[in-house]
Amino acid sequence: MVDFYGLEEHIIKILKRPEQNVCTDGMISDNPHPRLYSSFPKVLGKYVREEEVLSLEEAIYKMTKKPAETFRLKNRGEIKEGNFADIVIFNLEKIKDKGTFVEPKQYPEGIDYVIINGNITLEKGKYNKILAGKVLEGCIDGDCNN
Repeated sequence: MVDFYGLEEHIIKILKRPEQNVCTDGMISDNPHPRLYSSFPKVLGKYVREEEVLSLEEAIYKMTKKPAETFRLKNRGEIKEGNFADIVIFNLEKIKDKGTFVEPKQYPEGIDYVIINGNITLEKGKYNKILAGKVLEGCIDGDCNN
């Protein structure tokens, strides 16, 4: 079953709000929603490059530092000495989401490298079969355990 809701104008209005974080609520399953594979590339390809709803800097901030600050994730969200090395290198002119409701498990185009905790997990568009990530526990209510 596919359920559509909301209007494009609502998405654009929400993306422009200063408190908005770019995220996904796609869940891993046999037939996931396309946003599981496509949320971030869609923002970069469609809303930054094509429609100029956000600047590249605004989008990157809303994908990295803003969520790290919101969830109080220490040493994450920006590239600086002492932080975890989580980096995605992409080509803004080529980045594009490809997932559809019929074929949601499609990796985006235009991502050349993914570095997680200093490990190159995607190199020249090819997955290196390295599992370098870990589950992060954030804090939004003031009772932080990290």
